Amino acid sequence: MLRRLNADDPRFKGAVFTPGLNLVVADRLRGSASTDSRNSAGKSSLIELIHFLLGGRVTKTSLAAKKPLREITFSLEMTWPDVDFLTVLRTGSRPNIVRIAPDITDTRSIEQITLGLEGDSADVSVDEWNRLIERDLFHLTGDHDGVSGRTMLSFLARRASSHGFNEATRTHARQAEADATTNLAYLLGLDWQLANGYRELAARKATRTQLRKAVNDPVWGRIVGSIADLRGQIALAQDQVDRLRAQIAEFQVVPEYERVKEQADEVARRIKQLSQDDVIDRDNLEELQQAISEASDVDTGYLEPAYEELGVILSDQVRRRFAEVQTFHHSVVRNRRRFLDAEVTEISERLEARRAERSRLGEEQARLLRVLNDGGALEALTALQQAMAREQATLEALKHRYDAAQTLEASARQITTQRLQLQQAVSTDLDERFEHTTEATLLFSQYAQRLYGQGREAYLAIEAGPNSLQIRPHIHSDDSRGISSMVIFCFDLTVAVLAHRHGRGPDFLIHDSHLFDGVDDRQLAAALQLAADVTDEEGMQYIATFNSDDLDKAVRQGFDASPYLREPHLTDRLDDGGLFGFRF
Repeated sequence: MLRRLNADDPRFKGAVFTPGLNLVVADRLRGSASTDSRNSAGKSSLIELIHFLLGGRVTKTSLAAKKPLREITFSLEMTWPDVDFLTVLRTGSRPNIVRIAPDITDTRSIEQITLGLEGDSADVSVDEWNRLIERDLFHLTGDHDGVSGRTMLSFLARRASSHGFNEATRTHARQAEADATTNLAYLLGLDWQLANGYRELAARKATRTQLRKAVNDPVWGRIVGSIADLRGQIALAQDQVDRLRAQIAEFQVVPEYERVKEQADEVARRIKQLSQDDVIDRDNLEELQQAISEASDVDTGYLEPAYEELGVILSDQVRRRFAEVQTFHHSVVRNRRRFLDAEVTEISERLEARRAERSRLGEEQARLLRVLNDGGALEALTALQQAMAREQATLEALKHRYDAAQTLEASARQITTQRLQLQQAVSTDLDERFEHTTEATLLFSQYAQRLYGQGREAYLAIEAGPNSLQIRPHIHSDDSRGISSMVIFCFDLTVAVLAHRHGRGPDFLIHDSHLFDGVDDRQLAAALQLAADVTDEEGMQYIATFNSDDLDKAVRQGFDASPYLREPHLTDRLDDGGLFGFRF
């Protein structure tokens, strides 16, 4: 139970709570102008501060984050399992830290906690504080994905700022039905894990919808692709990987690969040079052979007859001189032929030597090329292995995309099938938990009939729906706003009582004055009396904030409010009438 809400600012009007019914009232003073409003008196702020101290998330627009309140340390005293009193302190300037006294974290034993030594406290994170709330107030242990202490507290202390009074089975306007009913299933004693299956399916469906949109997008579609395209791409990628794997398996690393390669290159260059030299020598040989054919003795037999015809008689001296010239000429021709023959022989020998060398070099080149062809350098093997690794990565990525595409194609059928299976499982579980649903229905009906009389039809409809566990509180009416508010009142009271009875929740329920707007005077009086009776019978606590004129309506119907009025007494006075003692 909550005992005291306070702050270290002396202007703050501390709130004191007791077991049973607690009414915090805001009055309109006689001198108030018609424009004065009690909307800023602090009724809703009181509930916001309770949420803040019970681990509520702080945003820029949160009450405790407002500049005038940021440095104020607020505190909440409350009873706690295995502890007489627990004090919780939190400030807006350090929203992620909560101080608790005594230290009730897992590091301390029950005996140490019970001793309550002076100064015994601990600073914990907000997440750790929420875990302690779930452990001790809601008795949640281990993994409980889908059930949250914060969400369940929002059912037990609805906030107008979150539109918590719009619908009985939701605590804020944008809350998913599957999320809300999973937490309600836990509080009502139903199989919350089955109910949570709807939430998981809804998340899968939302993901599938987004992926389906992405596939249709020309850019994002390449991330997944179609099954047919991916199947072809996988076949090509697999063939490339197999080919590279075979090359690596046959690869032999040649020692001194670079030296062998240089030798092969040098042999190739030498063979090329020999061929070029052959071309030059063959040209020279052809010229020499032509010169040899031209180097022959000249026929001089025609000279003497020619002189005789001219009447010139050659003397013996001339004839001797001519014979000497002829002999000299024969000597020159012979020497030239001898020289040319020697040159031809030398060139022929060089050509033959080159041919032999070219043959030898050809064999050496063939040997070196075979060595290079059969293997390679270690760097080449490494390059092949890296290439195969890249191709394997591409292949695996394609396979993942293929799996994703298959999953996407099959997911719609799977989700439909699983939803039907889940719906059947939840329906079967509700049959098996007939006592739980009956207890909840009868309790809700009993509370509604206390407000509207025995003849009023009122029940809880709990069934396995296609998209969530469906919980629908119903009171037969004309759907007026007042009736809707009383549906929420009876539903919250039912949930709080059942959770407390069976050890699944704390012993308090809190309602803001907004819940009672538009409620008929008789129902308002009956609701307050019902809250007083039920909390007394169940050993619980009910806290409600009221405008004084609304409470007067109940008083005029015979409800005695005086035993249940609690501090602070709020007013609409501008300077110090509100909860904080000043306006901001």
